Amino acid sequence: MRLQSRRRRKAAITITPLIDVIFMLLLFFMITSTFLEQPGIKLELPAARAEPVPEPQEYVLSVDRRGTLFLNRQAVALEGLEAEIRRALPKMKDAALVLKADREVSHGLVVRLMDLAKRGGVKKLIIGTKPEN
Repeated sequence: MRLQSRRRRKAAITITPLIDVIFMLLLFFMITSTFLEQPGIKLELPAARAEPVPEPQEYVLSVDRRGTLFLNRQAVALEGLEAEIRRALPKMKDAALVLKADREVSHGLVVRLMDLAKRGGVKKLIIGTKPEN
């Protein structure tokens, strides 16, 4: 007695639905992404290739080339900056602070000011630049 052997069919995986799903996910993430803009401001700042945007923020922290700090044009000491920011926080629009630092100011001081602003409760910290000509 001779048994017939059946030919086995090879299993095939179609990847067309998988490719469709990947493209749909890619499209979803591209559409739902958000991009933040940084407004340009006026001082002796490093140059950037951005169009100037009107300054909607109410509070500006400025640092001149000697390292003197000004919060809305009023001189403030580095040691008391965090307390001044906490005091001004309820009046800040969207808890945003613009940091304007002269290009001659050391990077370490700017980072320290950014840290003090965050610890003071600032939610949005905007670094000021001027448009490049």
